[in-house]
Amino acid sequence: MGKVLGTIDELPADYRDELARHNATPLWPSIRGIIPFGMPERRARPHIWRYREMRPLMLRAGELTPIEKAERRVLMLGNPGLAPEPFATASIFFGLQLVLPGETAPNHRHSPSAVRIVVEGEGGFTIVQGERCPMARGDLILTPAQHWHQHEHHGSKPMVWVDALDAPTVMRLDAAYCVPGREQSTSDRPDASQWRYRGAGLLPYERLQRTGNAYPQLRYPWAAVRAALADFAAQAGRDEPVHIAYVNPETGEPCMPVLGFSALMLRPGETLAPPRRSTSAGFVVIEGEGESEIDGQTVAWSENDLVAIPNHAKVRHRNGSGTRPACLIQVDDAPLQRKIGIFEEFDAARA
Repeated sequence: MGKVLGTIDELPADYRDELARHNATPLWPSIRGIIPFGMPERRARPHIWRYREMRPLMLRAGELTPIEKAERRVLMLGNPGLAPEPFATASIFFGLQLVLPGETAPNHRHSPSAVRIVVEGEGGFTIVQGERCPMARGDLILTPAQHWHQHEHHGSKPMVWVDALDAPTVMRLDAAYCVPGREQSTSDRPDASQWRYRGAGLLPYERLQRTGNAYPQLRYPWAAVRAALADFAAQAGRDEPVHIAYVNPETGEPCMPVLGFSALMLRPGETLAPPRRSTSAGFVVIEGEGESEIDGQTVAWSENDLVAIPNHAKVRHRNGSGTRPACLIQVDDAPLQRKIGIFEEFDAARA
């Protein structure tokens, strides 16, 4: 393979003009910009959004803009390497959403899928296709593509959650849009996480006959996830990561088609260096404090902070406490990468 490629300036001006007239461009002068050797050209950078700095800005947004003028009162978290695009990584949208006591964020549906990770407050609900999902800190709630959803807050203090969307991918397909709807009605029955899918490995018998519902469980309560992490940690070997995935309880597949969600516990004093992966990722700190080294850059984090990790990055996490665990909810684009055949794991960095 030749090491020196032809340049655009080597082509005659009349040929370049004729190509431009037909909206065509030669590949060879720019081929390395499209498919570079060895590793992708990455614009996203390691970055952290500290909740203690973002929270006052969220509350100020509540003072400045009523929900009637916002539809969704969200601060988009943009990676500095991707500016002006307001995305955390090339495939992940992170936003912080505020709903104040007594407010309702109106019913709508849209083509991007969204997942809510609650970081503050109680008394809030998300209603998805008529299913009423309570919102408590650490809970993960799905609002899949084209599913009607609205948010209500019946508590006394602000509710804040992270919105994690596959909007960057959907927007690049020129497929992003939203439809408003009328207020949803709900039943008094608890959401499916409280009765249909209460225990791992257990299903209502009739669900063995597939119903065609791609999202049978919409809420994954943090209380259950935290207990599962603790049980895992009690039995796992010293070098075995305490890392569990959020999956469809009927199929075992990732709970969403484009973005993957998982929970990670770092035991007291633990350092974890996962294999380098082709995926980009981000995480929300639910419990504890520590630091992550990402491509040689160290960011210190604490509860409710959000961190962005570029694809192909070398990562090392460390729990900053010798007595308490740290728990993170991770978002990545592994489901999409696996579907299109580009997912890779590389050499494992040594802790």
